Amino acid sequence: MPNIKSAKKRVKVIATKTLVNKSFHSGLKTDIKKANLAVESNDANKADAVKVAIKKIDQAAAKGILHQNTAARKKSALARKLNAANA
Repeated sequence: MPNIKSAKKRVKVIATKTLVNKSFHSGLKTDIKKANLAVESNDANKADAVKVAIKKIDQAAAKGILHQNTAARKKSALARKLNAANA
């Protein structure tokens, strides 16, 4: 446990940021699962679901929750699945 006042504050700030990041990451995973399910079940709104998931992935990469290469890989996988389903 930290003894210095600034170190105590950092612990509190990091705990808060961790909760926010976990919440965002959980929502991101949910949107990706919804997009995958929409593509696999050939829903009428599969393109919209993929679009929402890609937007969330971009936001996560911009915030630093995901690495840029990870975000690009996830977006590419979604796009490939969508194009394969349309073809």
